Amino acid sequence: KSDKVKNRKASSGSNNMHNVVIMYDFTKTCFTFVSPTFSADLSFEKSSDSVLICKYINTFMLKYKEPEKSVRVEEIDGVKLVKDLAVKMEEMFQRKAEATRRLVEAAEEAHHQHEDNPDLQFEYFNAVLINEVGEDEKPVELGGEFLLEPNDHFNNLSVNLSLSVVQVPTNMYNKDPDIMNGVYWSEALNKVFVENFERDPTLIWQYFGSAKGFFRQYPGEIKWNPDQSISFDCRNRKWYIQAATSPKDVVILVDVSGSMKGLRLTIARQTVSSILDTLGDNDFFNIIAYNQEIHYVEPCLNGTLVRADTTNKDHFREHLDKLFAKGIGLLGEALTEAFTILNDFNQTGHGSVCSQAIMLVTDGATKMYDDVFEKYNWPDRKVRIFPYLIGRESAFADNLKWMACANKGYFSQISTLADVQENVMRYLHVMSRPKVIDHEHDTVWTEAYADSALRGKSGPALTTTVAMPVFSTKNETKNQGILLGVAGTDIPLQELMKLIPKHMLGIHGYAFAITNNGYILTHPDLRPLYQEGQRRRKPYYSSVDLSEVEWEDKDDILRNAMVNRRTGTFSMDVKRTVDRGVRLRVLKMHNDYYYTDIKGTPFSVGVALSRGHGKYFFRGNVSMDAGLRDLEQPDVALADEWTYCNTEEKHEHRHLTQIQAIKLFMTGRRTHLKCDRELIQEVLFDAVVTAPLKSYWNSLALNKSENPDKGVEIAFLGTRTGLSRTNLFVPTAQNFLTAEDEEGVFNADHFPLWYRRAAEQVPGTFVYSIPFSTGTLVVLASTAIQLLDDRKSPIVAAVGIQMKLEYFQRKFWTACRQCTALDGNCIISCDSEDINCYLIDNNGFILVTEEKSQTGLFFGEVEGAVMSKLLQMGSFKRINLYDYQALCREYAGSSDSARTLSDPFSMVKWLLTELVIFLLEFNLYSWWNVDLSVKAQRPQGKTMTVPCDTEYPAFVSERTIKETTGNVDCGGCVSSFVIQQIPSSNLFMVVVDNKCDCGTVDPVTMDPIEIKYILYRSSLKCDRLKLQKDRKKPESCHPFHPEENAMECGSASRLSSCLAVNLLTLIAATVSR
Repeated sequence: KSDKVKNRKASSGSNNMHNVVIMYDFTKTCFTFVSPTFSADLSFEKSSDSVLICKYINTFMLKYKEPEKSVRVEEIDGVKLVKDLAVKMEEMFQRKAEATRRLVEAAEEAHHQHEDNPDLQFEYFNAVLINEVGEDEKPVELGGEFLLEPNDHFNNLSVNLSLSVVQVPTNMYNKDPDIMNGVYWSEALNKVFVENFERDPTLIWQYFGSAKGFFRQYPGEIKWNPDQSISFDCRNRKWYIQAATSPKDVVILVDVSGSMKGLRLTIARQTVSSILDTLGDNDFFNIIAYNQEIHYVEPCLNGTLVRADTTNKDHFREHLDKLFAKGIGLLGEALTEAFTILNDFNQTGHGSVCSQAIMLVTDGATKMYDDVFEKYNWPDRKVRIFPYLIGRESAFADNLKWMACANKGYFSQISTLADVQENVMRYLHVMSRPKVIDHEHDTVWTEAYADSALRGKSGPALTTTVAMPVFSTKNETKNQGILLGVAGTDIPLQELMKLIPKHMLGIHGYAFAITNNGYILTHPDLRPLYQEGQRRRKPYYSSVDLSEVEWEDKDDILRNAMVNRRTGTFSMDVKRTVDRGVRLRVLKMHNDYYYTDIKGTPFSVGVALSRGHGKYFFRGNVSMDAGLRDLEQPDVALADEWTYCNTEEKHEHRHLTQIQAIKLFMTGRRTHLKCDRELIQEVLFDAVVTAPLKSYWNSLALNKSENPDKGVEIAFLGTRTGLSRTNLFVPTAQNFLTAEDEEGVFNADHFPLWYRRAAEQVPGTFVYSIPFSTGTLVVLASTAIQLLDDRKSPIVAAVGIQMKLEYFQRKFWTACRQCTALDGNCIISCDSEDINCYLIDNNGFILVTEEKSQTGLFFGEVEGAVMSKLLQMGSFKRINLYDYQALCREYAGSSDSARTLSDPFSMVKWLLTELVIFLLEFNLYSWWNVDLSVKAQRPQGKTMTVPCDTEYPAFVSERTIKETTGNVDCGGCVSSFVIQQIPSSNLFMVVVDNKCDCGTVDPVTMDPIEIKYILYRSSLKCDRLKLQKDRKKPESCHPFHPEENAMECGSASRLSSCLAVNLLTLIAATVSR
């Protein structure tokens, strides 16, 4: 070696490396352009392409440091930052809540003034029929001409900003008297919809969901697909259920005795599934199947309740398919078990600690079981009973009706699958009665969910809803507690993100918010969509817990403090992948967290600041005229998703770009504009400091000798205020620093990837990478600009270039052929067949290799033996990370538990059964010996994607190790290698002796490994199901009301006279107590 690498003589069969000469001058020749300083005597200056890079970088750094004496560095006050952010969010949420309250008041007044007319007939705009014409070319009934225009605020959907449309579920008659009367009086909401939108142009969907089933939505949008209408019933949406009822603990009892065989069991399963649909994140439940024995549907959850989140409900649905009917039904034991669970669980304080209910799904009861109710539920009747009689038989109906009426419940009979939905919904009206009588318009907020109608560039937009119940205020119906419906307003979480002062959070800092249950409302690591193919929602995207993304907090200290709405701070070491969604490159940091609650909501907000440069920012001042002049240059752009000025609060500002709005605000021509003056002052400063680069870039572009083969395509910079400048040296080059490449630009929740990676390198070091997301062969090189040579100095900007991969590789191979021998002949070079040369980055990814197909691969996949040795020697470190939002592929079984009646054969049988059911007894039906929940057969050998937890590795180089040599044993053959760091870069050159066949050595991969809990310990999976994390219970609770009319309990008017007398006697006795 010369200077650092000693020459070694090759010897046949030797374990030493062949005569490899890696010259120190080579590293300078090939890569000195990465250094911010350079000497005149280096040979690389003969390369005009390299000079171009150095000139560009050094000029910018000097320009940025010119005003260094006129700026001041300040430490960020994290506590003040998060409190100010919470206030902004509170104000925004309050505006949406006020809009919803105006809808509630208008709806209640309109209903109060309306007298029901069973013969009412009038035309309204049906969402499925608008603008539809019949065979006579005239509008169909309930269709009519409905004007629609594309609107950019609604993602260019065609909408009508003057009118709403009405959707009616397909299992309901469009002109049913209840529907017609409800639609008629709710027409008064159109005026309020429009007024709300004029007051607050940031509003999107406003709506009213009726207890009768219809759904009125503003603005009226393009015609609903009939399939949408089939699947949509507003009454089983979370915003409706949470607003209509108080939190509840529910035990579902399912009769699986022999008489429930066949269609009855199918209807029972569907009934239970529909009940699960009506449970939300503040509810708790369990399911018990009974015959002569008690069977917990999930055996490991014996004697407890679990939260009704999507994951748990789907888990129980899978177990429902395993139920089969046999034996006799002992209902008394099942009721006793249900009462015991509810009482014991309530004592723990973990459940809703509010309403309680038992849902009984059966085909009959031979007695009234008053002894059980007297022991466990009377006289307080805290547990409501909701019996669902399955089938057309009414022999035991009176007993079930009596149970409902004696326990403040409601009786329903379900004869066919088509009856399930409507009958299940009836219990909600009973559960809502206390709230209605109290006339408490509790404001509820949902967790994050995807709005498929508003699709952004990344897929469906995440949204939360604020909702309030609407009551009948007529005096004659007061004690009946009539719920008219629920009014709601959607809030895109993107609007929440715009309130975050990203420039104050630093390069790696971020803000996040969670619900009272610990679920993420917004967080940069929340990944709600599938990444491959169509951007579809993951199954459990709305119930991702904070502990699943901030997983280093093993004791949930941060999570629990935020759930309990505290204000405070927390610190911990974290590992963060910088390739969002790809999870290949990792950074190790220490984060400081600051958190507080958002008043008037169940949410808490937090901010994370990385220690070091992430805790500091600087302020600089320039003249307004100079700043505005330089800001308007054509090469300047501002972060699309940052808010410099709020242009959405008023209609007259919506057409303005951020730069136009800044100019109007700073010159005083739009006094009503709301802008962040501090951020604007800093972005004007950055515009002035970076302005000279434009002329410098132009001079480089005009000087043909600077970039003769056009290998350097683009120069770019970004500053901490979201300002960026780009210059295309090659006009036809594909620019990846655009909004389409989410990782390459400033977004609402992160800085560009090239900026983030550069910031964590030693100042003056260049970071080279091949963008994984582009699919095109380019290399990005970037470096961070630090204001002062101090750990407390902020990173003020990052600069870099985009060059062709072929150009980059050609420079590498040219340099590798140079050596210092007097005759110019190298003893050995990368052209030799005896060695393999690689250029890899600090995370182990290959940038240059002779085998072009290996470009971009992880080095361990190509040279597993060498990578294993590097890990053993400490040159690279393996870091294990965890992904609790992962998706794994598994072979599909012979059935699809998510769907019933999904194959044509089953559908035909179901239809035939419905036709002959009037003629057949259910026990005769069982002779068919067909379970109509037969599930669709999947082709064998196909895979499906399912949620899972994974552990996956990332690799990072050890900075202190500059050079390493070693040997690897490949089946008795010893091969040598040498690795050397390229100065002032994140790159390493690796030279491997290829005389041995190391293909038998296992590669080192980055493949994720699914965490199979059940394989580690049989009880671990059950423990995870039982786990009850801390949660903050909703403050409002309305379990019962003394004025409640408990006789409204189903078809009670048809009770036999004997049972009616018994019931009245019971009620009198309980009242007297």
